[in-house]
Amino acid sequence: MKSESEVKTSVEGLEIGMFVSRLDRPWIDSPFLLEGLDIESDDDIEQLRKLCIYVYVDVEKGATPEPCYWITTGDPGKANQSQSGQQNTTSARKFSGRNDSAQPEKRSYPVTTSFESELETVKGIYQDINNDVRTILFDLKQGRDLDVEMLRKRITVMTESIARNPAAMMWVISLRSEGDYNYSRSLGTSVWCATFGRHLGLEMPALEALALGGLLLDIGKTRLPGELLHISGSLTPQERQQMEKHVDIGVRILADGQDKLAGEAIPLEVMQMVATHHERADGSGYPKGLVADEIPLFGRIASIVDSYDAMTSRQPYENGEPMTPHEAVTELFELREEKYQADLIEQFIQAVGLYPTGSLVELNTGEVGAVVAVNGLRRLRPSIVLLLDKNKEPLPELVAIDLSQMDRKVSVSNGLKSGACGIDMNQLFL
Repeated sequence: MKSESEVKTSVEGLEIGMFVSRLDRPWIDSPFLLEGLDIESDDDIEQLRKLCIYVYVDVEKGATPEPCYWITTGDPGKANQSQSGQQNTTSARKFSGRNDSAQPEKRSYPVTTSFESELETVKGIYQDINNDVRTILFDLKQGRDLDVEMLRKRITVMTESIARNPAAMMWVISLRSEGDYNYSRSLGTSVWCATFGRHLGLEMPALEALALGGLLLDIGKTRLPGELLHISGSLTPQERQQMEKHVDIGVRILADGQDKLAGEAIPLEVMQMVATHHERADGSGYPKGLVADEIPLFGRIASIVDSYDAMTSRQPYENGEPMTPHEAVTELFELREEKYQADLIEQFIQAVGLYPTGSLVELNTGEVGAVVAVNGLRRLRPSIVLLLDKNKEPLPELVAIDLSQMDRKVSVSNGLKSGACGIDMNQLFL
């Protein structure tokens, strides 16, 4: 019987220090005397490679295999056999290698609906997926299995909306309640991941995988002590070490759920996202300290999005105020080539803008507004809805303006924090 701590993996991914709990055949058909094998030498690995196509590795009793070697379908012949970073659902190979300067064909996603009409659609989508996420996270906290099938239909509908016009869903998640950090963060990273993938020109299956992966990045936290998740103030080194275990726990939840799915398997990219979203290009991340291209593409995307959303969210165990979206984008740009892949950071900024959809901004005229759309290459001149006049008094009616079409004498002077000037975006727009 499969254990929660087992990962099914290709024999090509075996290393000294791993514990093999099961083979792809009965132990009696192997030269090993006992069931369960601590890999202690290259000879052990060689014997397993000659004998098996795949094995099960218990990650509680030894080292964890690299995510690119995991087998997440019923056909072991489909396991990845290298660390090339290539993805099953990805068409834009440019970002699979940091030195690959090729310009492949990218899928184009023209905006096909207006912001106003799409906004009416996404309100219902958001509510449905929000309810499903709450149900799934509650079930996991109660020790029940992960119900991925519940999310698939919602993810597809949400991704189709993002493909039509990403501004609407980005707007809605920017207004999400700060009352429950874990729920709001999972939905935020899901939307940002899919939006980023759309900008990169990835195919629809890849966008759906990114959305699903973003939603499940922190599912491992459902198995952590509740008091740890609600600590006020900075974590101690011991608490931080315990918190970091959520990555391995999340991987186990997905691996355990994989064998119980009656339908389509969890995409490999989703497994990789959960396993590597806290890795960093300079090797300073966790849990394995992977460097640069050792981190799969979808893991690199998730690390950027997860960091951005964390910077702009109020975290219970971090002191101080969250950054404005503009401050967070600037911080990520300064960390390019150090913590994150530089060209991906540049693409992310192009996707979200220096003043992202849903953020509050102050104009050089003193007026205050909310960004409703980023204008292509004119990222400093978004479309906004004016809320306050130059004296910071509410306008009698909301005024929509497009800075890219106006006299350049009018411009954004700075980004504002959520709730600045007493503005309650939820009351105004939802």
